[in-house]
Amino acid sequence: MIAQIKGKLIGIDTGSALLEIQGGFVYEVLLPTFVVNRLGGMIGREVKLYTMHYLEGVGQGTSFVPRLAGFLTRQDKAFYELFTSVKGIGNRKALRAMALASHQIAGAILDRDLATLQSLPEIGKRTAETIVVTLKDKVESYITPAREEIGAVSAANEMAVVDTGELVSTDAHPEQEKTSGRGTLVRDALDVLVELGENRISAMERIDALLADESEIDTVDQVVASYYRATAR
Repeated sequence: MIAQIKGKLIGIDTGSALLEIQGGFVYEVLLPTFVVNRLGGMIGREVKLYTMHYLEGVGQGTSFVPRLAGFLTRQDKAFYELFTSVKGIGNRKALRAMALASHQIAGAILDRDLATLQSLPEIGKRTAETIVVTLKDKVESYITPAREEIGAVSAANEMAVVDTGELVSTDAHPEQEKTSGRGTLVRDALDVLVELGENRISAMERIDALLADESEIDTVDQVVASYYRATAR
């Protein structure tokens, strides 16, 4: 089983990337939606992905094709495996639905935030409710960003390549604590921004970055004001 892959990113598409490894071999790696967005500017550079190898049924299950799914952190990989345990969410659907990082989706599940879950690709109201019922008691360990993710969030989701060439975070903050109060703050701020016409998923990504950089923010008005100051830069 292939658990990890490192190589030069030579191509990226809607839901997958092409990685060239030593010896000239090129692997196609399926990616969650949010990972595609983060790797968009990394063509020609070396990246490392934590991978899961599985067989995908084709032709009504008469044959199987080996697939490789890739993730930026072990946490995202583990969450993906948990996510696919929900009835009606298969491997491909889970990848498309993960337009947010695992800690963001886990936070929405823990807060029973159906609006955020329904904003994910291919997730309707019934599926969102099923996700909450199935996973609400299993996601608490995922609500803090993985160490590899924290720097990326605080740097507005930009990843850096260091001398080793490995895709790593641009900072090394200690793990952040997520309280129920902060979860409520994020949810309430999202509701306001959506009412003002903002995209829910994009707004959540930006709010995550704001809260990582400005820990003194503790009201919805402050979040919204900081959000628009950041977008005006």
